[in-house]
Amino acid sequence: MYEMKDEYLTGIELIDNEHRRLFEIAEETYQLKMAEFIPDKYDQIKALFEELKDYTAMHFQHEEEYMMSIGYKKLFTQKVQHDAFIKWLDEQDLDAVNGEYEDQDQVIDDILKYLTDWLVTHILDTDKQIPAP
Repeated sequence: MYEMKDEYLTGIELIDNEHRRLFEIAEETYQLKMAEFIPDKYDQIKALFEELKDYTAMHFQHEEEYMMSIGYKKLFTQKVQHDAFIKWLDEQDLDAVNGEYEDQDQVIDDILKYLTDWLVTHILDTDKQIPAP
């Protein structure tokens, strides 16, 4: 359901590969939601969310380093958007759903919606403007 499509390619191999992994994390999160026989998904949600946080921070660092290396004039705008995404991730309180099974699927939905909306919009509207080598 969640996959990197050709329309999201920037032509910058490192960035495209890292975007691909972010879509894979979204797909793994979706598959967890669909796993009907796992009543308590808290540990898996927490693990996927921590991977998302760590991977996103690394990706943003790589993307910003690339933009800096080519003297990209919209680096500051990108950094502001990246910081806003990191802030959203930091504000999520996963401990609130520990043991609340009915809330876990809603948390997954919230993460997926924010992640995919942000990814698609950010890639199409912002990242695709970065000049490829």
